[in-house]
Amino acid sequence: MNYFKKVVLVSFCVLFSSVALAQVHPSLMLTKANVAAVKKGIASYPLLGQSYQTVKAAADKALSEPITVPVPQDGGGGYTHEQHKRNYSNMLNCGIAYQISGDKKYADYVSRMLLNYAAQYQKWPLHPKSKNKADAGRIFWQCLNDFVWQIYTIQAYDLAYNGITASERKTIEEQLFMPILKFFTEDKVEVFNKIHNHGTWNLAAVGITGYVLNKRDYVEKALKGSNKDGKSGYLAQVDQLFSPDGYYMEGPYYQRYALLPFILFAKAINNYEPQRKIFEYRNQLLAKAIQTSLQTSYTDKTFFPINDAIKDKTYESVELVYGVDLAYADIKPEVDLLDIARQQNRVIVSDAGLKVAADLAAGKAKPFKYQSLWIRDGGKGDEGGVGILRYGANTDQQAVLLKASSQGMGHGHFDRLNLLYYDNTTEIFPDYGSARFLNIDTKNGGGYLPENNTWAKQTVAHNALVVDETSHFDAELDPASLTSPQLLYFNNAPQLKVVSATEPNAYKDVQMTRTAALVKLEGMEKPLLIDVVQAKSDKNHQYDLPFWYKGQLVNTSFPMKAVTNQLSALGNKNGYQHLWLNASNKLASKSGLVGLLVKKRFYTTHFVSNNPLEVKLVSIGANDPEMNLVDGKAFMLRSSGQHQTFVNITETHGGTDPINETVAAALPSISELKLLQSDEQKTIVTFKFKNRSYTYGINYTDKQNYINFK
Repeated sequence: MNYFKKVVLVSFCVLFSSVALAQVHPSLMLTKANVAAVKKGIASYPLLGQSYQTVKAAADKALSEPITVPVPQDGGGGYTHEQHKRNYSNMLNCGIAYQISGDKKYADYVSRMLLNYAAQYQKWPLHPKSKNKADAGRIFWQCLNDFVWQIYTIQAYDLAYNGITASERKTIEEQLFMPILKFFTEDKVEVFNKIHNHGTWNLAAVGITGYVLNKRDYVEKALKGSNKDGKSGYLAQVDQLFSPDGYYMEGPYYQRYALLPFILFAKAINNYEPQRKIFEYRNQLLAKAIQTSLQTSYTDKTFFPINDAIKDKTYESVELVYGVDLAYADIKPEVDLLDIARQQNRVIVSDAGLKVAADLAAGKAKPFKYQSLWIRDGGKGDEGGVGILRYGANTDQQAVLLKASSQGMGHGHFDRLNLLYYDNTTEIFPDYGSARFLNIDTKNGGGYLPENNTWAKQTVAHNALVVDETSHFDAELDPASLTSPQLLYFNNAPQLKVVSATEPNAYKDVQMTRTAALVKLEGMEKPLLIDVVQAKSDKNHQYDLPFWYKGQLVNTSFPMKAVTNQLSALGNKNGYQHLWLNASNKLASKSGLVGLLVKKRFYTTHFVSNNPLEVKLVSIGANDPEMNLVDGKAFMLRSSGQHQTFVNITETHGGTDPINETVAAALPSISELKLLQSDEQKTIVTFKFKNRSYTYGINYTDKQNYINFK
């Protein structure tokens, strides 16, 4: 056979297999070729069997209740909103139950539900609770939820396909799915082409539906944008929204959310067109994205809540269940992912879930390896990043995050060089996250509250430096999106873990640098958190450095005299209007300490400044007429001058036993903290621990000898 004939034959085979596969169902997470193996696995592997029984119980419950497809009218959390969400979940559960049990009653449920939608969908106008036409959906108040609905629903249709009659399929496809595709790609074309998680959900819904219905034109649009020129679409989203390290620019919470459409569409692409090698794209970027998502969580399973984050979201969420299963089974079988799957305590009843459950049953899991990392941000990896320092076992780990990433688009907060600190499976210095009660209709329809802008996004709501009571970039998105912080230094030595970054643009004439380190001293059980914040300017400014804390204030080096009545707000704008001033203390010296008791463990922060120092104790709640803000407390370091340096050393010590009524090591061991030098070249600090003197130095001009500790 000559070369030309070989090429023609190979091309014909690829084309034929692609078209033929489009007619095979199921074809997405659970494929026809593996249904028998999954059935066998359900009987053999406990986690897969348990996961299926949960799905089947939900499917049986759905069958016991009447099908309800209400005319959309409620916002997030309202009756119709929640009912349409239940409907797509019920359909997917019934689709899986149909494939595993073979009982046609489950496919009949999916068919009846979809026919009900098909009879109504085209009559529905844009949702009455939509905030604006551009974001409006038909089924939900925002079109994003419509995209999510379709991604789940098309999976259910694919699973139930062979149990639905040809005439019913024709009605469902022509009167429901094709109008949905038109709505998504024409009415919502701006969202479809947008480089944003809303765009990802849209194009993934269109692309997966295109594969299942064998509408290849829609697949191409989803891959390359509505003009098929590659300027938008799935591949452009992967290129622009993820860094080479797999970091998603909106932050960990939205990385978790956006991963689902990325990985589901990738799975469909791989199944239908394996020649595209989508899982190899950008050096296995999707596998990196899933690992990075897990690395940006703490050991209590919650994600680091920077930017617009719901703080109680964990990697047990369905998006990461899909992600972990697919990453392990289809991309890169890293055995520590099995540990995450074990903690998630479920798998997707699918080809991937089968492999994960089988390898868990075979005892292949190893503890997940949390690492100290500098994770780059930006499509090219040149837009800052996040530094994560960790020390200790997963059961009791210290973790520090320095946020030096890009703005994060509209979900970003104005908190360059923000610091988060965790220990003992809890937050010590937390981030507020977003001001939102997700899907609680009585709280602004479940959407973001006005206080998300007036408080949660403002710099003072974070553990970040505030200059002249003004937020970074004046809390304006466009200028904040133009620049990013820069990494100065990262080190992951066992006894000295360091990350340092600079931000020259948040204020017009102030350059900020922050260096955070976990330093293990001989004779000390836990490393010290050493935090150095430096600001340089040619003009005098007021500098505020708040530390939001959990637990109780139990010790200070200065006399406290709190306001006992008639509290007043600390300021009138930029988030300060939401702060009650509880106490204010001008220190006799330029140093002091604050001691906390958090989850039965003591934490003392020692601080020193190069300028006279004032400490303010504040709490959240002022100017909050609808009681939208969540409680919080902070001690705020305030100083004034041109060049400003705050050095803070947080020491972990002792604890309490409330059962036996005992206390151990309640007082700190660090003493005599002094700032010897702080200028453009160096910061040098000395202190004592158990009568032994230590020096900590930062050399800003010499990367080879950046940190000197002795």
